[in-house]
Amino acid sequence: MPDLRAEILDEVRQTLSAELEISEPVELHHGLARDLGMDSMGAIVLAVGLEDRFRIKLSDVDAGAVVTVKDLVDLVERRVRAAPKEDKPKVDRRPGGR
Repeated sequence: MPDLRAEILDEVRQTLSAELEISEPVELHHGLARDLGMDSMGAIVLAVGLEDRFRIKLSDVDAGAVVTVKDLVDLVERRVRAAPKEDKPKVDRRPGGR
């Protein structure tokens, strides 16, 4: 899944931008709370969206280890790669595909 990381980052960026009404680009080094102002409700919305989109489970323990956008992308990527093959999301390789 060579495009998996880019797809995860795109999904995180879109969700954060929409939920937090962020107009500036969301970068990997941004702190979710510190830089982007995400609160606990935003974290829940983001986690549920990522769980649904990538068919994974994220726990409270996972959330405690996530500080930056990069941490979140890394975590989701690990969970997707560790998921049983039939549970893995299909990456749409068409331009602009989701």
